[in-house]
Amino acid sequence: MLSRVANSIFWISRYIERAENIARFIEVNQNLSLDFQAGLATQWSPLIHATDDEDRFTELYPDFRQANVVRFMTFDDRNPNSILSCVECARENARTIRENITTAMWEEINKFCRFVRDSAEDPNVMQQPLRFLDQVKRFSHTFLGVTDSTLSHGEAWHFCYMGRLLERADKTSRILDVKYFLLFPNPDEAETELDVVQWTALLNSTSALVMYRKRHGRIQPTKVADFLILDREFARSIRFCITQARESLWAITGSSNPEFNNRAQQVLGRLKTNLDYTNIDDIIGKGLHKFIDEFQVQLNDAGTAISECFFFPTSTSQESTSMSAGVARTPVV
Repeated sequence: MLSRVANSIFWISRYIERAENIARFIEVNQNLSLDFQAGLATQWSPLIHATDDEDRFTELYPDFRQANVVRFMTFDDRNPNSILSCVECARENARTIRENITTAMWEEINKFCRFVRDSAEDPNVMQQPLRFLDQVKRFSHTFLGVTDSTLSHGEAWHFCYMGRLLERADKTSRILDVKYFLLFPNPDEAETELDVVQWTALLNSTSALVMYRKRHGRIQPTKVADFLILDREFARSIRFCITQARESLWAITGSSNPEFNNRAQQVLGRLKTNLDYTNIDDIIGKGLHKFIDEFQVQLNDAGTAISECFFFPTSTSQESTSMSAGVARTPVV
C-alpha cells in the first residue's frame, strides 16, 4: 500500500472519531451542567483546555460562555478541531483516495459532511444542540459499521481501525480529565465522593453506563475510572483501545508476538504493557490527572512513531507533528 493512501485512510478514521468525541465532550458538559452549580467560565472553559485550544479560542472569542464554546467546537471553521473542520477534512482525504475505499464509505462521508454543513447554516441548532450532537454520533457509528462490513480486512482496514482506536483512547482520557478538572481542581480532594448523577452523565457520554452497571452495579468514582481506563472488554476503555491498536499494528507489519521490527511497535507495545501492569489504586494514588497527562504524552509518541515508520519514513513532516499534538489539523497529502 502506498504510504499516501495509508496516511489518508488512517486520518479519515481519526477525523470521524474526533468529530464524534467532540460531540460527546459538549454533550457530557451540558448534562453535567444540570446539576453542577458554577460560573459559566468555570463550567465551559475546561473543554477548551482539554483540547489544548485555549490560545486559538481566546484570539477569537471574548469569554468562555456556553454559546461561544459550543460554536467554536461545532461549526467554527477557524478551529481545525471543530466538528465541521474534522468532517470536511475526512471528506477531502476520502476524495483523494476514492479508488481505495468502498462506494458505501464515500457515500456515508458525503452524507455526513452535507448534514454538518446544513446544520451550520441553521440558527436553531445552536439554540438546541443536543439533537445535532446525537446525529453526529449516529453518522459516525454508521460510517464505522459500513467500513467494517464493506472494506476488506487487510492493511487498509487495519490502518483505519488503528487510527480510530488511538483517537478514541485519547478522547476517553480527556473526558475523564475534564470530569476531574471540573470537580477536583485540587488533587488532594481526589477521594471526595461524587454525586451519582454526575458520574452517570460521564458514563453516558462514553456509552458506558449499561456495561458499567453489568460489571460493577453501584456507581462509585474509583470503579468508574477503573472501567474507563483498564477494562479489558469495553470498546471505549483506554486499555481495550491500546490493546486492539497494537494488534492491528502487528497485523500490518506481519510480526509475531513479542517481536518488534520498528519504533512504532516498540512504543505502542510499551504503552500496552504499562496498562497491563497497573491498577486503579496505583493510578489514584499517583493522581488521575498526572496519570492522564503521562498517558497522553506516551500516546502522542506512539502516533508520531507510526507516522515516521509508515507515512513519512525518511523525514519528520507537518503531518507527524499534527499527530503528536493530538488535536491539530492534518493537511491532506
